[in-house]
Amino acid sequence: MVPWNDSKDSKAWLGDALLAANVAAVQARIVAAAHRAERDPREVCLIAVTKTHPVAWVQHVVAAGVTHCGENRVQEAEAKITALRGQAHAPQWHLIGHLQRNKARRAAMLFDYIHSLDSVALAHALNRARAEQPDMPPLPVLLQVNVSGEASKSGFILYGGTASPQLPDFHAAVAAISRLPHLTVQGLMTIAPYSPDPEQARPIFRQVRLLREHLREAFPQLEWAQLSMGMSDDFEVAIAEGATMVRVGRAIFGERG
Repeated sequence: MVPWNDSKDSKAWLGDALLAANVAAVQARIVAAAHRAERDPREVCLIAVTKTHPVAWVQHVVAAGVTHCGENRVQEAEAKITALRGQAHAPQWHLIGHLQRNKARRAAMLFDYIHSLDSVALAHALNRARAEQPDMPPLPVLLQVNVSGEASKSGFILYGGTASPQLPDFHAAVAAISRLPHLTVQGLMTIAPYSPDPEQARPIFRQVRLLREHLREAFPQLEWAQLSMGMSDDFEVAIAEGATMVRVGRAIFGERG
């Protein structure tokens, strides 16, 4: 990654060529991690996390080959999505942050994927909103799961993954969500607790991978194609454990000021 400039002019300093170099470096790391895991690198989608960064920077990373962007907040995403809509090579947009029900209607109209579906009530809100647009296909969603027990993380509570006592409740939630005609369940998302050692995230990623395998047997009518896990500090470990989507911000854009 190109080092961050701490001067007050750093935002102006971070230009097209530097962002392109960072994108290329992250893509190379994804390829290397996939090869180490004996996986096809094309199975791993890079999502550039653009939160707090200006539209011009998003345009630079898209020009560098990024085709998927992630945002945490609906309001911030709307300006960027609107600015890039209709442009050549406009990216697909992923909502990766916690979504409140009162923002569900707008999110369902704006985003191509929702990674942070964490309740049946939110699923119903998204389904109703998507139903208002009959020309739009069903909304792809990922079920966010919290297998670590970290209180600050959102998601369906499944401490211990498939060994969790909450697993029957989660089964009931999956069954209810799967019946909603304007949503399509694509897989799972998780956020591992932060650690300076990326290997500390491996047990969390492994639990989520095993949970997906369990769900494939329990709900074979659903696709379960996606595992969204891994960020700038630990995405290579996530790829080793089966991630198909990695959410990378700092390794592309540098530290947020």
